[in-house]
Parts: sequence; C-alpha cells; structure tokens
Amino acid sequence: MSFYLQSTSSGPFRPSTSTGRPRTGRPRTATSTVGGVQQIVCAVAESRGVSATVGLCFVNMTTGECVLSEICDSQTYVRTMHKLSVFDPTEILVPNTAVIPRKSTLLSIMEHYIPGATITQVPRKYYNEQMGHDYIQQLAFADDIAGIKVAVSAKFYAISAAAAALKHIELSYTRFALNSLRIKYQGSEGSMLIDFSTVHSLELIQNLQNAKSTECLFGLLNNTLTPMGARLLRSNVLQPLTDVSTLNARLDALEEFTQHEDMFFQARQALKPFLDMDRLLTSLITIPVKPSLKHSEQSINNIIVLKQVLFCIAPVRESLVSGRSELLMAIRDLCGEERIEPVMSLISNVINEDISFSKSPLDLRNQRCYAVKSGVNGLLDVARQTYKEATEDIHSLVAGLAVEHDLPLELKFEVGRGYYLRLSTLDLEDKSLPPIFVNVVVQKKVVVEFTTLELVKRNAKIGDSLTEVLLMSDKSVQQLVEDIRKEISALYKVCEGIAMLDMIVSFAHLCTIQDYVRPEFTDTLAIKAGRHPIREKVHKDKFVPNDVYASQQSSKFTTSLLFGCVGGSTYLRSIALTAVIAQIGSYVPAQYASFPITQQLFARVSMDDGIEANASTFASEMRETAFILHNLGKGSLIIMDELGRGTSTRDGLALALAVCEALIESRAFVWFATHFRDLASILAERAGVVNLHLQVEMNDPDTMTMLYKVADGSVKDQYYGLALARIVGLPQDVLDKATLVSETLSRRLDKQKRKSKSFHLSRRRNLVLKLKETLIQARDGNMDDKMLQSWLTKVQDEFVTRMSRLSEDLADEESEMDGNEKEGDEEHDYGSESESQGSVNGLSNCLDLDPGQNRGDDMDSGSETNDGKGVEGGDDDTVLEED
Repeated sequence: MSFYLQSTSSGPFRPSTSTGRPRTGRPRTATSTVGGVQQIVCAVAESRGVSATVGLCFVNMTTGECVLSEICDSQTYVRTMHKLSVFDPTEILVPNTAVIPRKSTLLSIMEHYIPGATITQVPRKYYNEQMGHDYIQQLAFADDIAGIKVAVSAKFYAISAAAAALKHIELSYTRFALNSLRIKYQGSEGSMLIDFSTVHSLELIQNLQNAKSTECLFGLLNNTLTPMGARLLRSNVLQPLTDVSTLNARLDALEEFTQHEDMFFQARQALKPFLDMDRLLTSLITIPVKPSLKHSEQSINNIIVLKQVLFCIAPVRESLVSGRSELLMAIRDLCGEERIEPVMSLISNVINEDISFSKSPLDLRNQRCYAVKSGVNGLLDVARQTYKEATEDIHSLVAGLAVEHDLPLELKFEVGRGYYLRLSTLDLEDKSLPPIFVNVVVQKKVVVEFTTLELVKRNAKIGDSLTEVLLMSDKSVQQLVEDIRKEISALYKVCEGIAMLDMIVSFAHLCTIQDYVRPEFTDTLAIKAGRHPIREKVHKDKFVPNDVYASQQSSKFTTSLLFGCVGGSTYLRSIALTAVIAQIGSYVPAQYASFPITQQLFARVSMDDGIEANASTFASEMRETAFILHNLGKGSLIIMDELGRGTSTRDGLALALAVCEALIESRAFVWFATHFRDLASILAERAGVVNLHLQVEMNDPDTMTMLYKVADGSVKDQYYGLALARIVGLPQDVLDKATLVSETLSRRLDKQKRKSKSFHLSRRRNLVLKLKETLIQARDGNMDDKMLQSWLTKVQDEFVTRMSRLSEDLADEESEMDGNEKEGDEEHDYGSESESQGSVNGLSNCLDLDPGQNRGDDMDSGSETNDGKGVEGGDDDTVLEED
C-alpha cells in the first residue's frame, strides 16, 4: 500500500565552496543509533560533463533492503549529500577512476562531510549496466521485478551503482538468496528537502549540547516499541512527506487512536513483544560464503524466533478490528492470516509445536537440539538419544560427587565453558576442596567455581553429540528456510505495516501526554498558540505560546521581520519544527494549525565560528546565506536569525537589506529575526512584508520584563537599547549624549522617508493587496450569505477610510515639507554617514539597486519587477490608477 510507505528524496547540502555552508561538527544521525548497529554499503556513480547526474545504490545488509536512486544534481552536489546523510552508509564505494589521475570533486566532498564512512575504491568494470539488470532479475522479489524494471528504465547510473554494490558485497561479505531482496527505486521527489546544517541547528536528530540527550525532535517523537518503528520514524524526521493524501491518511489513523483509547492501549500491548523483524528476515535470505556449524545453529535460532514473531502478529490484527481509517485497514490486511498461514504451516511441518525462543543459554541449546520433529530423520533421532544420555550422565556424576564429598554441589552451564560446578564459600567452612576438583576460581569471595577431569570429558562428549544433532538437523532446517524464502515478500510487507503502526501509535502516545492538535493543509500558514515542542518539554510551566500567520494567496508571499532581544530564536525554530512535525503526519503543539506544503526547509540560526574551516562568525553566516540564496525557491520555508551582526553596522544593514530583497523576490515563506530597526522602516510598506516584535514590559526606568510574546509592528519603544543601557548602569552623561544622537538621527531618517512619493504609493498598493487577499479568503470561506454581506460591508468601509487617510497624510506632508527642511538645517550634523544609510535612495545606491525596485515603484502588485510575475497585477493596477 503505497500511501503508508515513506517516500524519500534528496535534499540540499553544501561543499566547501563559496556557495556552501561552513563545516560543522557532524552529529551522529546514523542509523547505527536507531534500531541497533547496521551495516550499509553505498555505491556511487557519477556522470562526466557539466550536468551532474549521480547514481546511488544503498544496500542495507542488516535489514535486507536495496534502494536505488538517480539524482540530477547541481555542481555543489547538495541533493546527493543529503541522500547520503539520510542513509548514513558505513562504506561508500567509488570507482578507481574517481581517484586517478586526480580526485573528483564529489569524492572530496564526501570525504569532508561523511567522515564516519569508509571510502573503498573498486574496479571501474564493476559499474556495469547489464550486470546491474542481471542482479535485479535474480535478486528482486518475483512479483516486483516488472515494476522495478519500469522504474529504473533509462537510469544508467543507478543501475551501474547497483551492480557495483551487489558485486562488492558478494565478493567481500555474503550472498543473497534468489528473489529474496527488497529492491526499490526512490526518486528525488515526494518529501521535504532539509539540508544537513538545518538538521543540526534545529536539533532534529540530536541535541546540540548533549549528544546522548533525548531533548531533540526525534527523541520527543520516539515512543516506538519496535526497532522497525524507530528506523521509520528517523527516516520521516529527516525526510518529511509532501503528499497531502498520505499525510491525511496518517492523521486519520492517529485521530482514531486518540478517540478510541481501548484500541490504542491494545495496539501498544500487541507491539511490545515484537523483536527486530527486519534483521530476522534478512538473516534468512543471506547465504554465507563458507557454511559453518555456527551458521547451522543460527538458522535453527532464526526459525524459532520467526515462529514466535508470527504468533505476535495475530494480536496486532485483533487490536485493529474496530479501525475504520484507510491506513489502519491496510495494516490490518497486511497482517491477515492468508499472509502468515503458509509460513506457519511450513514451520509446523518441521518444527515441534512446543518449541519457543528462550534467552537462557542451556534452554536455547536444548531447543536447538529438539527443534526438528521426531521421525523426520531416523539418524537425527539416534543422535538426540545419545545427547540425552550424555546429559543424564553428567547429572548422575554430579549427584555422586555431592554424596561422596558431602558437599551441596550446584551444576551450572555457560556457552563457552559447558557444565561446571559451583559452591558457596560458607559451605566449605574453612575446609579446602578435595584434589579431585580442578580449575578452582573464587568469585567475589562468595562462591567458588570448579570442575573435574571427568566432567570435562563428559562436556566434550555432549559437544560431539550436539554437533552431530545440529548437522543432522541442518538439512531439514535449510530446506525449511528455502521454502520460507518463497514467502519472504509477504513477510517484509507485514514488517513494513508493523513499523508504520508503531510510528502512528508513538504519535498517539505523545498526543495523550501533550496538548497537541490535528493540523490542516491549506495555502495559509496559521498557528494559534504555537509552542516550541522541545523547549515546552523542558519548560512546560514557563513556556509562552505565540501565534503565527503567513499567507500565499495567488502568488503572494509573506516575509516576517522579527525584532526583540530574548525569545526570537525559539519563536523561529518553533515554526520550522512544527512544520516538520505536521509533514511527518503527527499532531502539532498548538491550539490550531494550518500549513502549506513545504518543499524545502532552510535555517540560518547558528552563531558558531567555523574553527576547523578557519572561518569567522561573519564568514560562516555569509556562506550559509549564500547557500540558501542559491537553492531556495517557491514552496521554501526559511528562518534566518540575526543576519549581519558579525560585521559593522553599516555593512550588516546593507547585506541584511539585500538578502531581504532577494528573499522577498523568491516568494518563499520567510521569518527574519534582526536587530536592525532601520530594516523595519525601509521594508515596512513593501507588499508581503510584516513587521513583528517581542514585547518588553518597562514598569519604570530601572526594570525591564521580557514577556516572550510576539506582537504586530516594529519595536514600540524607539529607544529600547538606551533603556537597557540605563538599567545596567551606564554613566548618565554617556546616556544623555547617546539619547541626543539617537533622536537626531531618527528625525532625519523619518523626514527623508516621508519625502519619498514611492513610500506613499507602496502604502496604497499594500493596502490594495491586503484587500484582495481578504476577498479571496472570504470567497473560499464557509460563511452564510447574510453574514458574508455584513462582513464585506465592514471591509469596504474600512478600506475606504484607510485610503482617505493615506491621501490626507500625503497632502499634509507636502504642505509641511518646506518647514521640515528648515528645521533639518538647524540639526546637529551627527551621523552624516548614517544619513545615506537610513535613506532609501542612499541604501539603494550602495547596493547598486534601482530605488524604485526597493520601494516597489516598478513592481506589479508590489511583489515583482514588471516582468509578468506579479500577483495578477492587472486588477491591482486598475485600482491604483483609479485612486
């Protein structure tokens, strides 16, 4: 069922170039930290030429899965690096031609950003397309071969990489049985692209301060009960889905669990006994290069464990009997008896019914010995009788020694030592052991362990008889394994269904202990009382929720400028994390939440120096910003925190303004936290720009309270920095001088802004665009006709009133212009250099931009230059002409 399977994609990454991010310490996002240690081999094939096409093949030797992918990448290989970071291979195969005569760019990037993997050179001849097709024909599930061939048609580099990976594994590690390997093709579409630095800075997989802490997004969401569910959750956190139907299917299932507690608790109880089914099935399809006695023992163990796992599937199916959502019914069908019964029948024909998995070494050895039914092999029955008699002889020997020496001897067993004797030191009563007992070891001065020569001989006899039993059983067991492999495809699908159910139940568990709400997927990003999911867990009683709103009606975009001192980074991160959680298919921490589908997520929030890259804070943030500007697009969600503060105020403001202009033009959803107040005034009337600030309560000149609440508009207190300086005790004469300079510069900047006619024109255009967005939302809403008519009348009156007020303001300012200019001539000449910095035209000249472009004079609908990309500019321009 395709709607519950996690689709994957590639995401942006960065090399060590001018458009890449600085290298940071790589958190261990490896699958080795989830579901146990895994061995993943990846082969990489690269095209030659300007257009970079990369073929990848990941073979997970632990879970028996082979994933092929072919990516049309940029010269920075951002998508390839993201795919590698998601799978996190333990070994990467490259052709020897990538090293000789010189190392390729892709190889250099992989060595830099995937330091945990071993890079192995293999002969170029391994990358053979025909050999890749042959491997797919031989190893893929028989029912899947036709679909895989269609998916990989014309995917030369992906097929070549598959040939190299499977050839290397066959020669160096193990072989896979025919038609038993899960082979999938995953393109680069279908999921949100999150680059590695964003994964790191948002703490998606690992906490920044403590790598072992669970205070990260994965740790928050991970209430899974099976290793399969944990691996699926990790994959989803790194690659959130973009298909709305799949997300709604998951949310429907989650809603059922939240509304039916009995089904929720029954499902959790049914999942608890599950072992790692992925590993178990993979051990059944792998064939060792050199058969051994250990492999025979392991084969019997695998059959016993599989029998136990199959018994666990029925309770899962029964727990979902009342499920009505599409996803739960699909999982229930996957766990149906028709998929399990053939395998159960095969096992019951060969294995004793009373055999079950046990962790005790002695019990496990006995189970291996008596696993195969009597009568299947006559010689096997004779060998087992010999084993039984040898074991009874040991018990008789120990009983005789206890009577002979009048000691309460205790018979113990360990895998490496076999049977041995134990005695408490209290039972000796200062007496020495008789000389018949050898290899005496005192454990913690409490017990004494020892053996006898006769016991050693009996152990050897038992070992020989057990080996004979295992060899006799091996033929029947291997034939059983061969028969089970024919049904392995159905068992893998059951495993995938269990993993998905475990992840959904994990989300439901989180919703029962936290106040989360089901998100909607629309064109508007609206969050009421949203919280930072990780910080809320740490500071549940102190956390202050905030609202978020951004729309993209027609081609409109929203850029939010956030001002304030404390809490801005948390607010920005909460937006990104909530979007990720929603696109995983979980409820989100809010009272109401609506999200557009985010295709790409970028975050520039860190302030770390790149010590290992010899990069300062400013150089690092410029590299990260360049990376974002080179890879963003419509459908991106971008959060940027304090850009430009690593350099001078003038350069920082100029760069921040230029970056803001580029972000606005991209039509992405952007949240931009900054300390440059001039940025707010310059972009205040730009269409699609919203000013926000974090509230601060100042009861008297000597106290300041951070409210952590986001409010509309720029910072209300014009001299917020001066107030903070006064609180910390700066000398009064310094404060007076700073206040005078600040007031003078503020008045001068305000006069220059108001002189600009483009300022008033942009205000009018912005008002028209807001009206248009309001009308579109009214059209798409669900108000009845009477209420809608009344509401539209109010909107019309408000629009006319605001337009009239703008016209009056323009007339008043033109009449006062001469007086204001004379007043300006009498001001002190403080900050003449800042005059050009604060001026709109001055900033535009510094950045080599057209002043009209900065202020929206030549823009269709105030959002794009007149190149035909505006927001249905015809209608808006008509309104403006009439005004």
